[in-house]
Amino acid sequence: QVHLVESGGGLVQPGGSLRLSCTASGLNFRLYAMNWYRQSSGKERELVGTITSNGDTINYPDSVKGRFTISRNNVRNTVHLQMNNLKHEDAAGYYCDVRHGGLELWGRGTLVTVSA
Repeated sequence: QVHLVESGGGLVQPGGSLRLSCTASGLNFRLYAMNWYRQSSGKERELVGTITSNGDTINYPDSVKGRFTISRNNVRNTVHLQMNNLKHEDAAGYYCDVRHGGLELWGRGTLVTVSA
């Protein structure tokens, strides 16, 4: 059974940084592209980063380009989201996501709050 556990969220001031982590188990992690999504109250889920199985291709939407960096460690089965210059509009629940066995799976998420 696949498990994804996100961590690293918290309260940060505008302009600050956070590094989110996701630890995966129950799958051959190195074979799968991983995604980070976010969702805030009343808004649709938004993709904020994708990294291929070997990290060669990384995609970011315009809303986070230049501020967010996704990385992975295929030995530790982890994927990270480095978020810099955080803005109020970045406040959301952040979820790592994988498409495995025909299903889209994600963890419980970690909450990011941006406030002075």
